[in-house]
Amino acid sequence: MPYPNRRDVLITLGALAAGAAILEPAPYLHGMSGSATSQSYTEGNGTPMITTKDGTQIFYKDWGPKNAQPIAFHHGWPLSSDDWDAQMLFFLANGFRVVAHDRRGHGRSSQVDTGHDMDHYASDASAVFEHLDLRNAIHVGHSTGGGEVARYVAKYGEPQGRVAKAVLIAAVPPLMVKTEKNPDGTPIEVFDGFRKALAANRAQFFLDVPSGPFYGFNRPGAQASQGVIENWWRQGMTGSALAHYEGIKAFSETDQTDDLKAITVPTLVMQGDDDQIVPYRDASLLQAKLVKNGTLKVYKGFPHGMATTHADVINADLLAFIKS
Repeated sequence: MPYPNRRDVLITLGALAAGAAILEPAPYLHGMSGSATSQSYTEGNGTPMITTKDGTQIFYKDWGPKNAQPIAFHHGWPLSSDDWDAQMLFFLANGFRVVAHDRRGHGRSSQVDTGHDMDHYASDASAVFEHLDLRNAIHVGHSTGGGEVARYVAKYGEPQGRVAKAVLIAAVPPLMVKTEKNPDGTPIEVFDGFRKALAANRAQFFLDVPSGPFYGFNRPGAQASQGVIENWWRQGMTGSALAHYEGIKAFSETDQTDDLKAITVPTLVMQGDDDQIVPYRDASLLQAKLVKNGTLKVYKGFPHGMATTHADVINADLLAFIKS
């Protein structure tokens, strides 16, 4: 069979684009004009970046009116800010300024060989938000990003008076790994298995995780989305193997009990009771007790990646909390 020429490919792509154009857009995109976003560029190649004190370049997105209330999104391991597409588009359409960054070693940020720990994660995030001078911001973190939110809000955001509210979605605090003080935690052997699988064949491991437990696609009757699986793989493989390897220790062995206790702003804690990555009894139930002004929402049957699989429900609840 002859290969299609460039003209044939362009015609096919044009037809696909035309077909896509007549599909009904997502409800939250109605009324959003093409001029609704803007971006400040700090690097010569037109890519929005900031450089931290140790020379690490952190990629960020900054969309929407600069005088609108900002919502900052913190992504999970081993992903990037792209994992928040459904939320950023929704809240942009609802008049907010939306910001997200790629953690060091993840996505489009520098693949450095140091600083893959919660302290640097929070410090890098703070550098982005200070650069953008975000104030009265809502900080939303998923999984490892929830740990980043907890450390950032406790150490930087609240002391600087920049944070209005916080949201923890299927977040890792207070501590995932099993210890003498945390007897109900996950055995270290589980995380050692993650490290072994990543080092042996990261590409396959990054297919197995989203195909199975992350989105609950391994549950009977689940309707798996190949696009969601491949997008997870794409984000993961864009990042650094070293950052991902060392990040396992960061998200599993960092005790963030004190971070949670230090948070006083209104905090929404959200998690599915079928989360196969972060057991909710050791995470959200404890988070809601440790923060001083917490609201807990547990979703029956929802998986770890519920912000993607159930974006309509999560977005609506986030909006209600932000407006409350």
